[in-house]
Amino acid sequence: MNLRRGLVVVSLFAVSLPVVAADIDKIQTLTQDDFHKLSQDLGAALSYKPLTPTAPLGITGFDMGIAVTATSIKNSDVLQKAGAGDHSTLPVPSLRLHKGLPLDLDVGVMVGGVPGTNVRLYGGELRYAIVSGGVAMPAIGVRGSYTKLTGVDQLDFDTKGLDLSISKGFLMFTPYAGVGRVWASSTPNGIPTLSKESLSLSKVCVGINMNFGLTNLAFEGDRTGEATSYGAKLGFRF
Repeated sequence: MNLRRGLVVVSLFAVSLPVVAADIDKIQTLTQDDFHKLSQDLGAALSYKPLTPTAPLGITGFDMGIAVTATSIKNSDVLQKAGAGDHSTLPVPSLRLHKGLPLDLDVGVMVGGVPGTNVRLYGGELRYAIVSGGVAMPAIGVRGSYTKLTGVDQLDFDTKGLDLSISKGFLMFTPYAGVGRVWASSTPNGIPTLSKESLSLSKVCVGINMNFGLTNLAFEGDRTGEATSYGAKLGFRF
């Protein structure tokens, strides 16, 4: 993925987030095919994005920060029809916290949403380092993740993810990559003309974490299903 292009996209949306304004409140106007496409796009935009390398933090370690992801929507006309306005990219700013646990386990939580809309989101991950990594060896880990949409009365939506990732540190830089699967469950509330959609989406991500003492920067590109996302996080990692 073109990381430079991703940084530009994330930077532009970081300064323009307040411009987005509209609620998803017209799902009853969608056909079943429309609803399927909306669920695919939401699955890509709202599924869990790691924004952290695979190497375990250790029992005393923390990683905390503010982040924003920007997902290129494949069916912006459907999103507009559902009431969310005419947007080709969906920005999701979030607050994030990761904590190292014993036995090479890490746990992470996040809360976020789409500014100016009724879209709210929370989620988390549990990651186990199969190989913790070292001077010569990369870290290899498996992650289970979950996100839940709130705020949209017409929609009960959540995602579950499973991925395998790898990272290797070089001085202050730690590139990482992962591949996995996302399962999205999308149920319309009180709309008898629409049926539940259960989707299985492929996922691949690449990123780099840069640590400057306590200050930490992470940049990531993600492709879930047919939609591409770019993300950035600024915070502290120790």
